[in-house]
Amino acid sequence: MAFTTPIDTPPAPPAPPDRKERPQTTGRVGDKVFVGLSRGSGILLLVLMASIAVFLSYRAAIAVSKDEGNFLTTFDWNPAGDPPVFGIAVLLFGTVVSSIIAMVIAVPIAVGIALFISHYAPRKLAAPIAYVVDLLAAVPSIVYGIWGALVLVPYLEGLNLWLDQFFGWTYIFEKTEVGVARSLFTVGVLLAIMILPIVTSVSREVFLQVPKMNEEAALALGATRWEVIRLSVLPFGRSGIISASMLGLGRALGETMAVATVLSPSFIISLHVLNPGGGTFAQNIAAKFGEADEFGRDALIASGLVLFVLTLLVNGAARLIIARRKEYSGANA
Repeated sequence: MAFTTPIDTPPAPPAPPDRKERPQTTGRVGDKVFVGLSRGSGILLLVLMASIAVFLSYRAAIAVSKDEGNFLTTFDWNPAGDPPVFGIAVLLFGTVVSSIIAMVIAVPIAVGIALFISHYAPRKLAAPIAYVVDLLAAVPSIVYGIWGALVLVPYLEGLNLWLDQFFGWTYIFEKTEVGVARSLFTVGVLLAIMILPIVTSVSREVFLQVPKMNEEAALALGATRWEVIRLSVLPFGRSGIISASMLGLGRALGETMAVATVLSPSFIISLHVLNPGGGTFAQNIAAKFGEADEFGRDALIASGLVLFVLTLLVNGAARLIIARRKEYSGANA
């Protein structure tokens, strides 16, 4: 008769507790708090923007209703006159022209510096350059203005004569008035120097986010360094370049003290950007606000409303370009 030894079977593991019985209150409460704070921040931002728009519109309506001139086309600013006559034609022209000059000068240089820091410079050299660029973005506007008035304006006189001599045939760079270089061109150069660190910093961070697989694949196919940048880096970073440019343009449109320190204001529109004179919205507000009466301040607020709308239109156009052009998103890089 054969006897078999019983095999010890391990005890069955205890049944896992029902997940429904363990309420994860901490995570759910944290998610609700985060969602609430995020939504509240967005709503608060919209409320602030709407409040600013309502305030500017109300005060602007008071001023425009008493303006005896055309607010959009008058080449004068005299809200204290009898009757009051003022308009934004010169201010709008000067703001747009100086900002365009600044963007034409600053954006290509900023993109070049960002590419040098992110893809060309050795690490020991790239870090100090990036630090200096970031440091320039923190310099106050008044410091740029003082430097521009004492250093930039005298040195640009020679450049103005050179532009007049060799490019005066373009009419834009023809200098028809004698005077120091306190012109819209000087303002554009100063604004370009001021927005250069912002555009460079944002573009550099975008270029550093390019997937390494894309660059390595291009190099493996025999592409040169420039071909890698042209085919992989720039397509991926186009949306970032546009965003960085819009940030710089926003500062250029609203810059006050630096422009007021450098520019010699006058209510004359001239396509000769080297001639002294011109004006911008921010410069005019800073120069006239302290001596203006109640109605004069309403007139300045009306001009500020135009600058507010102009800034919103520029940023909205940039967002529309990025949204409609899928290749700017970097997905096809």
